[in-house]
Amino acid sequence: MKARIRLGFAPTRRSIFSAPDAVKYANLTRERLNELGIEYVDITDINEEGLLYDDADRIRIAEKFKAEKVDGLFLPHANFGTEYECARLAKELNVPVLLWGPRDERPEPDGMRLRDSQCGLFATGKVLRRFGVPFTYMTNCRLTDPEFERGVRDFLAVCNVVKVFRSTRVLQIGPRPFDFWSTMCNEGELLEKFNIQLSPIPLPELSDEIRKWKEEKTEVDKVVAYCKENMNCQISDELLTNVAALKVAMKALAEKYGCNAVAIQCWNALQGEIGIMPCAANSLLIEDGIPVICETDIHGAISQLITEAAAMNERRGMFSDWTVRHPDNENGELLQHCGPWPISVAKEKPTICVPVAFKHNGAVSAEAQHGPMSLVRFDGDNGEYSILLGHAKGIEGPFTKGTYVWVEVANLKRLEAKVVEGPYIHHCVAIHGDVVPVIYEACKYIGVKPDLYDPIEDKVQAYLHGEDVVFDEV
Repeated sequence: MKARIRLGFAPTRRSIFSAPDAVKYANLTRERLNELGIEYVDITDINEEGLLYDDADRIRIAEKFKAEKVDGLFLPHANFGTEYECARLAKELNVPVLLWGPRDERPEPDGMRLRDSQCGLFATGKVLRRFGVPFTYMTNCRLTDPEFERGVRDFLAVCNVVKVFRSTRVLQIGPRPFDFWSTMCNEGELLEKFNIQLSPIPLPELSDEIRKWKEEKTEVDKVVAYCKENMNCQISDELLTNVAALKVAMKALAEKYGCNAVAIQCWNALQGEIGIMPCAANSLLIEDGIPVICETDIHGAISQLITEAAAMNERRGMFSDWTVRHPDNENGELLQHCGPWPISVAKEKPTICVPVAFKHNGAVSAEAQHGPMSLVRFDGDNGEYSILLGHAKGIEGPFTKGTYVWVEVANLKRLEAKVVEGPYIHHCVAIHGDVVPVIYEACKYIGVKPDLYDPIEDKVQAYLHGEDVVFDEV
């Protein structure tokens, strides 16, 4: 389901420029947002102009936006704008801020100018920086220019990343497997720095939940029927029932503890508890919009939440191992895992079977669709956190077991060095489409450093500033 993002809409003016023209352009902006289907909270009930320029009104606007729980603040400069009121409002709300003004028209025949909106943007940008408020700048353009629609929609996605990141709570099912020292995380630091919370539960609690749902039967039977219709099930009905019950149980526990993602100790103790690999159940729950991450990789769960949020929750991510280099392509790499990828990314009907390197059933095997992708990894150590991100494309390659896709990047040696030298590990999230600029921009709001594995930062910034940019093909 597509994410729902609400903007606080606060067009602003300054008294020495034309108030009627400010009202005119504020209303034109409202009309354009309505055409685009953008949800926003307006301020036409605050004063008769529906504009921000007065401190008493600014207090009422802040109260309204807080009550309506806006996810972002849009500050169109209908004329020059009142920069200190914009900064005071933005500081109090603590949400992403979009700064924009419509192109100024030709001066009047007598030489007078009605709005000077661009000049006001320069002033407000300076004051926002003085207030320590991060903001997103959309280029000074016309309402009908393609840069306007693109900029607003990208900003909505940025707001969604920030909203999801700030409300992240991960259901941790079991501790990390002993051998996976690379997936350890600092729970206290994640809470202190980012308000990211973990909800740890032991494996027996999961087992009890599975038994409960198997006895209830109805929900489990629905999942079994779904699997038989949408997957090739090369496992017994008894084991398929266990897969379905695990999916239902994890969803129920995530809801019980108020979690938007799950990280599970997928081996080896789990097999002693329920007799299956959890991969197929993970795949089913990811398809429902709740990421489930292998090997208790908490940073991996955060990575997938960020990645899917940048796609407005309309596309599912693929939690992957960087595994081996392509046998024929010097910039090719295999992204693979035992089988947690959702059905919607597959280029073929997935099969539930035995995974590579394990003897228990319950994994998924399918190659993912090719095409342009983004690769993302949130990680950190020694108190510093960053997000590795960049572009890739799916390519042909040898068959292998599990859920997999061969990808090509611009320079694999450069990417390999980034992963090895850290703070990253062998896990990442792939998603179809380009979410790189959105995540890059969101980093300024969540306090995490963006780390592009290709030298394209100038192009990403140019794109965000409204330029027509073609990223290098890989």
